Amino acid sequence: MDTNRLKALLDQVHSGAVTPDAALEQIKTLPYEDLGFAKVDHHRAVRVGVPEVIFGPGKTPEHFVEIFTRLAERGNNVLATRTNGDQVALTVARFPRVEHNAMARTLVLRQKSESLGKGTIGIISAGTSDIPVAEEAAVTADVMGNRVTRLFDVGVAGLHRLLSHSEELRQARVLVVCAGMEGALPSVVGGLVGVPVIAVPTSVGYGAAFGGIAALLGMINSCASNVTVVNIDNGFGAAYVASLINRL
Repeated sequence: MDTNRLKALLDQVHSGAVTPDAALEQIKTLPYEDLGFAKVDHHRAVRVGVPEVIFGPGKTPEHFVEIFTRLAERGNNVLATRTNGDQVALTVARFPRVEHNAMARTLVLRQKSESLGKGTIGIISAGTSDIPVAEEAAVTADVMGNRVTRLFDVGVAGLHRLLSHSEELRQARVLVVCAGMEGALPSVVGGLVGVPVIAVPTSVGYGAAFGGIAALLGMINSCASNVTVVNIDNGFGAAYVASLINRL
């Protein structure tokens, strides 16, 4: 259920095309559906504009696919992140049209197409090793109704690679920049553009990178004032916020 479908249903009740009892049947699981092991939030799209997203880790394949099924029954697009092989196999068996991005570890069931963003979200990775996090961001932004461009392997070790795409950077309305090691790339990008830059530290690097903490601290201390930071490897969170910004 989203705001458009809810309004359409109320209009049908008002016109007499749908009885109050029939309408109640459609919305009786709002605000959530209690499955015992999970409370599926069908009201989230009405409340915040984006349907609930499934986070894979810790869920059994059976629980995972049941949540996926209940979300799919409402007609929205369904996104799951950080999936594992058993979850993917069981979901694909039940939903043959589901899209599995192995690099991003995402599952997507597309049931409607809508453009909600006003501009383009640019997804940038510093190195090839950062692409899994960047791909999670790209898939998320795409499912949430945005135009997405990808620009991969343009880190500060070869800055000319980034500068050759200056026009693409300037055309984006929001940029998501994923970088490990010392995490310098978002600051560089922030100094080139006049739009929000959402920095994503990745857990890529040698020992002193501390699993992304070095990149996180570097990004938090950025001297580029248009840079903000999400958690380590959180491509989903960065794209979610970028999507909300792109709707304003």
